[in-house]
Amino acid sequence: MVAKQFYLLGEPSTSARNVEFDEQLGLEGLQHWIAGHFAIVEPNGIGFQSSDNALNISDILSTEEPIAISIDGKPVREIPGPKGLPDSSSNTAPLIQTTNMGRTIYQTNDPALSAIVFAESDFFTKKIIEAHPLYPIKNKEAGVFLGDTDTPEWRAAHKFLPPALGPKAVRHYAPTMQATVEDAFNVFDALDEAGEAWNVYQYMLKLGAQAVGKLVLGIDFKHFGSPDAPLHELVHRIAESLTLNKKVAARGDWYANLPFGDPKKLRDAQQRISEMVEESIANASSGGVEDLPLQDAALKATHMIDYAIRAVDNKGEKLPKTSIMQALVVATGAGFTTTSSLLSWLIYALVTYDGMQERLLQELIDNDIDANTQITADLTDKLTFLDHFIKETQRRHNPSYQPARTAKVSMILPGGYKLPADAVIIPALHHLHNNPVVWDNPARFDPDRWDTDAVRNRHKAAYIPFAAGPRMCIGFNFALQEVKVFLPKLLFRYKFTRENDGPIEYDPMFQLIRPNNLYVRAERRVKWPPKTDA
Repeated sequence: MVAKQFYLLGEPSTSARNVEFDEQLGLEGLQHWIAGHFAIVEPNGIGFQSSDNALNISDILSTEEPIAISIDGKPVREIPGPKGLPDSSSNTAPLIQTTNMGRTIYQTNDPALSAIVFAESDFFTKKIIEAHPLYPIKNKEAGVFLGDTDTPEWRAAHKFLPPALGPKAVRHYAPTMQATVEDAFNVFDALDEAGEAWNVYQYMLKLGAQAVGKLVLGIDFKHFGSPDAPLHELVHRIAESLTLNKKVAARGDWYANLPFGDPKKLRDAQQRISEMVEESIANASSGGVEDLPLQDAALKATHMIDYAIRAVDNKGEKLPKTSIMQALVVATGAGFTTTSSLLSWLIYALVTYDGMQERLLQELIDNDIDANTQITADLTDKLTFLDHFIKETQRRHNPSYQPARTAKVSMILPGGYKLPADAVIIPALHHLHNNPVVWDNPARFDPDRWDTDAVRNRHKAAYIPFAAGPRMCIGFNFALQEVKVFLPKLLFRYKFTRENDGPIEYDPMFQLIRPNNLYVRAERRVKWPPKTDA
């Protein structure tokens, strides 16, 4: 063993510490050894230098002076950003800090950093602490989405819930999804006959929630009995809680603990949501249930409650009742809010970007899809332009934007950035998806870019609409299958035109980005283009 003094370039040489290492390690081995001692996330970016020169392994072994550690050729440095009050000044660094109401968070638009952040590792995890944007609605029992990773509740949910939301199970739900959108036709037809435009988000909220109500809870929300049918109370309460959570989270930790006002409204809404879901579980259990292995239960269940109360693992254990209830609350809320927002942006793209409706409709015709076609996953897999259109819409107009992770330890990130322990960092999805370093002409809406080598060979974390890693959105298969059933059925039946102009407005106090003032006309089609000649 040999001992040398090492310190981080950018810090005083007096901070050097003795590190013992095997002189047979070689340069790569030494990089990994030093990374462990200094909590450097990416060992391959480590360089060694004296006061004057870069050092190779023989230089390191022979020198007697302290050895500086560089990161990607740079000294370590603080993450740039305003100190204290919010600041609107521009910053081009790939990682910045922002402070609002005394709460500091970090954001990045760099794919490589985002991949590191989303990995459940020695450095990062999903731990919903006070600075985390989901903290006011944190729910330990929910396990998925609103719970911390390093808990038995998350491990149980992560074992039981994925089979019910995996590709095979989602294919099983497709007929119910189609029946749901077809049941809505009488309302959209009535609006067309009356010559009325309608608010896209409000009706997509009804449509997305109607499907989730059936497929998660086994409830018919009766959203399409008439054009003016009210939202079901559960949907209203969940939407209310998401708005209240954003308000509460934006005002600092002290505000969340107030026994009145919005914080109390949020707690009351959460309590009422739990009561209604618990009632649905009791109704589903009242007739008795047959226990089934996880995969069998996923493919035979009529909805997620049916699955959750029947599924047993290979040890004969079930998901605990409290976890079932809270997981279903989250699945319901996350399911319809994300889908309805995405559907709204898809319709926005239809009526905003020239030629999209025509190309999508032509693809349906060319694949022999008509009003009576049963839309299956096997069929939607053939609709490549539909897939590219959805991807490009999510790239430009993704509803989710703040998936946060928490630093387990103080560390040195690539680029030499020093991140403290318990820092909350957000890979900012909109900025990732529109980063000009990664995307050519990112402001241009171009579904055809998805058929190019540049996009196929992009960094895996340059496009992450459902986040990434072990804690990525557990329901992404469900959401994508839903929009791939809904959109073709709507597009084949209706021609959409925008009825208002001006900028799209959104509510910064809502948990997702949704277009609040988009109005369209949906006119029944009376003719369709011929099939393209082969």
